[in-house]
Amino acid sequence: MKPIDFIFAGDLVLDEPDPDHWLSGIAPALHTADVAIAHLEVPHTLSSGEMKGDVPAPGSNPEYIGAIRRAGIHAVTLAGNHIADCGAQGIADTIAALESSQIQFTGAGATILEANKPAILQRAGTSIALLSFNCVGPETAWASETKAGCAYVRVETAKGEPIAPAASLDRVTPEALRTLADHIALAKRLADIVIVAFHKGIVHTPAKLAPYERALTHAAIDAGCDIVIGHHAHIVRGIERYKNKPIFHGLGNGCVVTRALSPDQAHPARAAWARKRKELFGFEPDPAFYLAPFHPEAVNAMLGRVRLHDKQMQFGFVPVHVEAPGRPVLATATQATAIASYIENITLQAGLPQITTTFDGECVWIQ
Repeated sequence: MKPIDFIFAGDLVLDEPDPDHWLSGIAPALHTADVAIAHLEVPHTLSSGEMKGDVPAPGSNPEYIGAIRRAGIHAVTLAGNHIADCGAQGIADTIAALESSQIQFTGAGATILEANKPAILQRAGTSIALLSFNCVGPETAWASETKAGCAYVRVETAKGEPIAPAASLDRVTPEALRTLADHIALAKRLADIVIVAFHKGIVHTPAKLAPYERALTHAAIDAGCDIVIGHHAHIVRGIERYKNKPIFHGLGNGCVVTRALSPDQAHPARAAWARKRKELFGFEPDPAFYLAPFHPEAVNAMLGRVRLHDKQMQFGFVPVHVEAPGRPVLATATQATAIASYIENITLQAGLPQITTTFDGECVWIQ
């Protein structure tokens, strides 16, 4: 069987003109992949509607979707806390733009049935199913039998408060795990390889995993998933090998360029959240990163990498450096060494098994 190379990017927020420029620093790596997958964080729509339940992100221009395909991305996951921010119209417009650009998608739709439907890709005689689930709420973003929204895994809170990104998300119920296993089993009947993407974790905080994350990702692999990818935290997380399958606990930012996270803006809720982030998470963004005002350690970035050959998986990551004001670029050799060390360290700090890495000039492989 011919080897199949996968590359996985984290959150995409393309909210600035010339999206091709912002993606061009990582496009060379994306174009080398047989399958390149990213997470589309915000709706691409001209609708000005706003859903209540979370700090709403502005819709991005639907015309920017074409840049995602030109950068080499074949499929996107949609199940996240912002995809429903512009309501049903925002989701419909996003899907229409993806279809027009021939980008496959999963994780959101006009109903929960559509949102749960896996994307199926074919490569080198191998079929690949992609599933996408939002673990962080808000519940108003979830799809139902009659309402547009995203697919989800219900994660209960420790204090009984409503499920939302800033809540104390703590545990996945047995019922939710059974439902997840059913979705994976169905995907396994449709494809040779199953990839599950979870929008999960604690935002803007280095290394730390929430209590539910390892149990959830292990359950996915126990149910038949082959590769687990995570995003949402806007900073990378550690990498774990479980039953010889890769878990990328957090891919961080694939490419995020937006002014919606600045405290200096007209939208009161977004401006208030930008100020509150500093208090909640204890960091001061570098003013040079005005389009990506994240934790200073978020400059250490990566693209997940998996090579499938004869049912064996080799995995690691392509090291990425984020340059001001927010453009990701492939790391230099010196930067790659530092990023590899960073990933090794945060993996240990999160309580995950120790990993060792080797750099071949393009990819950092995990032994």
